[in-house]
Amino acid sequence: MRISPNIKKGIANAAVILIMSVFSGCAQNTISHAGNNEALSAADSSKHAAVMTGLDVLERDGFRQLAGKRIGLITNHSSVNRKGENAAEAMSKAGNIKLKKIFSPEHGFKGTENEGMRIENSTDAATGLQIISLYGKNRLRPSQEMLQGIDVLVFDIQDIGARFYTYLTTMGYAMEEAAKAGLTFAVLDRPNPIGGITEGPILEDGISKFTAYFKVPARHGLTAGEMALFHKNSAQQGTPLASLNLKIIKAEGWNRNMFFKETGIKWTNPSPNIRETDAETLYPGIGCFEASNLSVGRGTEIPFLWFGAPWLDGKKLAAQLNEIKLPGLSFSPLAQKPDRSVHEGKECGGVRINVKDQKAVRALDLLVWISYYLKKNHPNDFKFRENEIRDMTGSSDLFNMLEAGKSPADIINIYRKASEEFEKRTQNIRLYE
Repeated sequence: MRISPNIKKGIANAAVILIMSVFSGCAQNTISHAGNNEALSAADSSKHAAVMTGLDVLERDGFRQLAGKRIGLITNHSSVNRKGENAAEAMSKAGNIKLKKIFSPEHGFKGTENEGMRIENSTDAATGLQIISLYGKNRLRPSQEMLQGIDVLVFDIQDIGARFYTYLTTMGYAMEEAAKAGLTFAVLDRPNPIGGITEGPILEDGISKFTAYFKVPARHGLTAGEMALFHKNSAQQGTPLASLNLKIIKAEGWNRNMFFKETGIKWTNPSPNIRETDAETLYPGIGCFEASNLSVGRGTEIPFLWFGAPWLDGKKLAAQLNEIKLPGLSFSPLAQKPDRSVHEGKECGGVRINVKDQKAVRALDLLVWISYYLKKNHPNDFKFRENEIRDMTGSSDLFNMLEAGKSPADIINIYRKASEEFEKRTQNIRLYE
């Protein structure tokens, strides 16, 4: 066991144990990636198959990092190993640890429940263990009673890189409860699927909600392990969280310039409406329109790759967006009728977003430009809900500056300064180059 050299002096005394491999080589087996409407060729799969998740590293090392411990596992369908097995199944086969409890986040253990659906406890068919829902009625965090009988609470879920995506909030809540119980908390790290790019303002003081918990930008650019470090290091001294025994089993072979489809990791839809990596890329921006009267494509075949409303002139807006030549994107008019959620059963004019280069896309810039043109084209129809868009983006800047008639460039400039400041302030928790 050794401490990563990437953790700078600022966290040297943070009582964080970073678990890394003692082996110099990575396994050479490859897994092809298959997203919805996306696939790597055999050659691409071979080229991009070097990434091992924290779960893969743990298995390769014979689970020695957790040997002899009773484990509680926070997981869902997205935590698969190189063979496509779920983390719960893989841990249940390990002879030197004891998987005692399974906890699941929003969307459930199988990831099939729609947003906001409260989930009851269930049983895992593979292990026979009870699955304790952390998205149940009046429950978003494990109780102290639930944590009895375990030594280590482990988190292994694939995040998608947006602050308001709830899996990492579940992690943060669980860290706090593990600290109160005197447990070790371990993160089996996974890549940020949209790279290490940071966009948007830092969450304003006074906002603390399930979808707005960490004081990070909307597109935070961190892995789950890095967010765990951020959360622990942000804790007030003297609190249980500040002295949490935090262990991180790093992913191997990933760097901040890599997106998910380059990793060779098996694709699973992280939630019902994130069905491909292009949707992940756009989600930090397009997801913010859930604070408006637009449909973002829930109830269509292309959620978060399309937006629309009955009053929206898709042809005009697509032309305007194409004219400004946003990097990595093109736009086409498309009318759709969502069969659920916002504008259910209504014919909506809209715009299909075509991602040509994921790494060039700036989703928060896209949010600003679409908002500007919608306010210009449909001043009496397009509406943001003021408090909700503040919570989603992290600040009141977008709403207030649009109301004041400011240009997109003015808003984007403020966003960029904030994200650059965040990057500077968090160099000490970045585990990957």
